[in-house]
Amino acid sequence: MRWVVYAGLVLAGCGGPAKEEEAVKPLVTVKAAKAELAEVRNSVTAPATIYPREQANISARITAPIRELKARKGDTVQAGQTLALLENRDLLAQRAEARAAVADAQASLDKVTAGTLPTDVERARGQVETAQAAYEQALKIYEKRKQLYEQGAIPNRELLISQTEMTTTKTNLDVAKKSLDLLVNQSRERDIQIAQSRLAQAKARLENLDAQITFTELKSPFRGSITEQFGYPGDMAKPDTPIFTVVDMAVAQARAQVPETEAHELSMGMACRFLPTDHPESATPGRVSMVNRALDPARRTVEAWCEIANPPASLRAGLFGQVNFLLGASVSSVVVPLAAVQFHEGTRTGFVMTVDEKKIAHKRDVECGITFDGKVQVLKGLKEGETVITEAGYGLPDGAQVQFSGDAGK
Repeated sequence: MRWVVYAGLVLAGCGGPAKEEEAVKPLVTVKAAKAELAEVRNSVTAPATIYPREQANISARITAPIRELKARKGDTVQAGQTLALLENRDLLAQRAEARAAVADAQASLDKVTAGTLPTDVERARGQVETAQAAYEQALKIYEKRKQLYEQGAIPNRELLISQTEMTTTKTNLDVAKKSLDLLVNQSRERDIQIAQSRLAQAKARLENLDAQITFTELKSPFRGSITEQFGYPGDMAKPDTPIFTVVDMAVAQARAQVPETEAHELSMGMACRFLPTDHPESATPGRVSMVNRALDPARRTVEAWCEIANPPASLRAGLFGQVNFLLGASVSSVVVPLAAVQFHEGTRTGFVMTVDEKKIAHKRDVECGITFDGKVQVLKGLKEGETVITEAGYGLPDGAQVQFSGDAGK
């Protein structure tokens, strides 16, 4: 009998601490919010990326070293503002020579027109010989570069330059031969035509050089910001390599891909809002400026643009988010913060963690609707006034004891 009593006491002694241990539950600190009624507008939501209204890659039209940069990455520039200067001293010298050639050709034309015929036939013959030698030299260079181009040793641009030189020298040779022929025949009318041709040729070369000198000054085509810079002083500027990228963000375009099943509800001028992925509560309003008439056959989506005038500085080109296209009138519905819902991937269903009056967490399945301003519409599973966990609810087990962040330390 004593043994039975002793065993009972031992069992009673072992049971006491076990019950105390079971009574101790971990206390999790969370943030929470109330489900509330709010006005929700019927809308279509689609992923979108921010693009500038205009964007241009600024590159040189001739090959020349960069002499000076007048603007750099991050600068705001005006339309027509000079961004960079290329080396042009060789072109300036050629232009001076071309101006002298124009003056000489003009004087020759004036002399012929006045009635004085050229008498120095030998001089004309010397010009033919000089032009012939220049042409033969240019032809040899062209044939050599053609072989190098066919072997892939030089770019097509170098071949075109030599072809232009060959054509120019051939033209000079033709003019020189024609001039000699006219001198021999003592034809005043032909002399005038030659003089006019020389003058036109000299003027054309001068205009070409003026254009090339203009190309050494790179200018912004519109007002905007420089978002990329690829060249620096001393680098070789080339037509196939941009030096700057300029974007105009005075008007931003959120370009969205809308599912074809919902795209029929969109129309020009419709109200829309862009919600950045990292800050969905900061919606920026806009208007629909384009709904594509073609369907993307791979994604089965229709591209639509939400145009945002005077966007905030935080709305940068390339920013990803969502566009809400606002379709119908507002309806009163239960809404909770978007952070409170843990969605099942690829669906509008999920669950929330609710908190009862004893501060016990419970998992609750919900069906959601429209997402807006950092909130989400709850169609099923939740009532107005219920408390939901908005932070620290991920992985929280059903039945866990919680305290609100404002209660910690009390």
